[in-house]
Amino acid sequence: MKKSLQTGISFGLTSGTITTLGLMVGLHSGTHSKMVVLGGILTIAIADSFSDALGIHISEESESTHTTLQIWISTFTTFFTKMLFALTFIIPVLLFDLSFAIIVSLGWGFMTITLLSYLIAKSQNNNPVKVIFEHLLIVAVVVSLTHYTGDLIFKFIK
Repeated sequence: MKKSLQTGISFGLTSGTITTLGLMVGLHSGTHSKMVVLGGILTIAIADSFSDALGIHISEESESTHTTLQIWISTFTTFFTKMLFALTFIIPVLLFDLSFAIIVSLGWGFMTITLLSYLIAKSQNNNPVKVIFEHLLIVAVVVSLTHYTGDLIFKFIK
């Protein structure tokens, strides 16, 4: 059971962070609209949480090593972790100017990935600095690519 919970939580937090930040940054640079960014966050929280949960479900089934209960625990934990965590990004968007909310959200997301990476590295006796750097680099690449994609969309389709 513990492994199933860890799978769902770690996947949900990671996916919730990277997907939501990427979407927020891309939509912000492409539209500069608070309403569009809020709509995107809600869409991620619902549709992508279901999608990721089903992905974990099918992946766990395909391994043929998990019990039905373990599979469902991973599925539900992934869904609820991703949905609830994605929804936390609504708070800064509601409280602040959109540009500042994006900065706050980036800080929140990078802090979450840092903490999760540290816990994973320590549990596996790996170097936390290396693991944290690797994971934050991936988040930074996603955020950068979505930002520039949003810029291109704004430039050519406005």
